[in-house]
Amino acid sequence: QVQLVESGGGLVQAGGSLRLSCSASGLAASAFHMAWFRQASAKDREFVAHISTSSLNSNYADSVKGRFTISRDNVKKTVWLQMSNLSVEDTATYYCAAGVPSSEEIGSSLAYKYWGQGTQVTVSS
Repeated sequence: QVQLVESGGGLVQAGGSLRLSCSASGLAASAFHMAWFRQASAKDREFVAHISTSSLNSNYADSVKGRFTISRDNVKKTVWLQMSNLSVEDTATYYCAAGVPSSEEIGSSLAYKYWGQGTQVTVSS
């Protein structure tokens, strides 16, 4: 049974940092691209960051470029999202996802087969 479990969310002041973790089990992590999405209250789920199987390629939403960094360790089957200089607009539930997207699908939630349950990030002003 495939499981993706996120952790590391919480309450942080604007300008602060958090590191989210996603631990995978039940799948060959090295065979899957990994991504982070987020969903704010009353908004659609949106792409945040993607990392390829070997970490050679990563992609970011414009809104987080320069502030967020995605990384992975295939041996540990873990993906991280380091978030810095957080703003209230980053408040959302953050989801880890695994899939095999084409280059055109990297930012589409439809391209990811497996999802975690989400971890809440709240940024206060």
